[in-house]
Amino acid sequence: MKPQTPPKTYRVKSFGCQMNVYDGERMGELLAEKGITPAQEGEEADLVVLNTCHIREKAAEKVYSDIGRLKKPDGSKPMIAVAGCVAQAEGEEIMERAPSVSMVVGPQAYHRLPDMLDKAVKGERATDTDMPAIAKFDSLPKRKRRSPTAFLTVQEGCDKFCTYCVVPYTRGAEISRPYNDLVEEAYKLVEAGAREVTLLGQNVNAWAGEDKRGAKAGLGELIHRLAEVDGLERIRYTTSHPNDMDEALIEAHGTCDKLMPYLHLPVQSGNDRVLKAMNRAHTAESYLRLLERFRAVRPDIALSGDFIVGFPGESEAEFEDTLSLIDEVHYSQAFSFKYSPRPGTPAATMAGQIPEEVMKDRLARLQARLDRDQVAFNEACVGKRCQVLVERKGKRPGQWLGKSPWLTSVWFEANAQIGDMVEVELVEAGPNSIAGRLIEPALA
Repeated sequence: MKPQTPPKTYRVKSFGCQMNVYDGERMGELLAEKGITPAQEGEEADLVVLNTCHIREKAAEKVYSDIGRLKKPDGSKPMIAVAGCVAQAEGEEIMERAPSVSMVVGPQAYHRLPDMLDKAVKGERATDTDMPAIAKFDSLPKRKRRSPTAFLTVQEGCDKFCTYCVVPYTRGAEISRPYNDLVEEAYKLVEAGAREVTLLGQNVNAWAGEDKRGAKAGLGELIHRLAEVDGLERIRYTTSHPNDMDEALIEAHGTCDKLMPYLHLPVQSGNDRVLKAMNRAHTAESYLRLLERFRAVRPDIALSGDFIVGFPGESEAEFEDTLSLIDEVHYSQAFSFKYSPRPGTPAATMAGQIPEEVMKDRLARLQARLDRDQVAFNEACVGKRCQVLVERKGKRPGQWLGKSPWLTSVWFEANAQIGDMVEVELVEAGPNSIAGRLIEPALA
């Protein structure tokens, strides 16, 4: 590859989970440290970072398609970096198949992106898919967000090895960031304007560390410590695994006012045989009893989950078990997907692969149940009063959008600013949002 002109502008395109959104933000901060500015809306960037997700169906092929479409107005290609889980999984193959790519960097090595960029400018293509234990966080620049909401990664990787999932292979083993580092970063996020922080992890409730006294701590203890940060008004966390729930985290939902009444806890299926084939290590019954414990300490908690339909060998009766579980839980919102095989995972070679048309039908029926319950949850909120954190302007003059404590989108009219916490009465429910009426002036 020939030497290239140093880029002046960049754009990071992140796909998939909130972990990728966080990683994309941090890569942008690394590039900004080198004096490269974000490309404006509608402007072609000199450097494009494709921050990929392997959960997407046919994820690798879509990356090559995205690479092929990248062009500047003069027909030339921008400098291209491929990051994220597909980069980790494909590695050098991306370099071989896509000569226009200058850099391939995995999710545990993106802190080295500036050095790779220097090599790319000299004409040296670079691949880095090392998986150092948490070292990247020490190399990342200070947070400079000016937003009322922020992500804080506390844990990465996964040891669960669900048979459909590539995360253990692309993100590595479970690693927890040190307690003191997280507390320090939370303070810095608040100083930068954050009023709500979402703690992130592949299995966020697997986080473990030692507090300032050297005592063992889990996510519940960490949340209580973060709640002491002045100016931090709200705490959330995602994504959890049923097997990593402990009493301290459940108790925190009942005793920590800053921990929002919302729980995202994937179940994937309502049938025990399917769950065992998925290597989920919990049953439908144990999952339901766990939710009961959360509701006992926080009766108004909103529940969310993940579902996979059409897992290899899933019968119609087993799928109906999933619908029955949904009927029992009544989720406020949820995410659902058709099963799609991931190369290298055990499920990809299992017998009984389900035809596409069957999966499509099951997904439609499952989503109809979930949509029904989401609408019912929103309607049940009408008449309640709650605080809403103002996150952005609405479509009409004087209209603002924010999130309720239950993570529902709320729109209302007010003389407000981004970052205000306002008291509203929820007055009208829609399928995806709720209209609110301002009760009190903004609380600065």
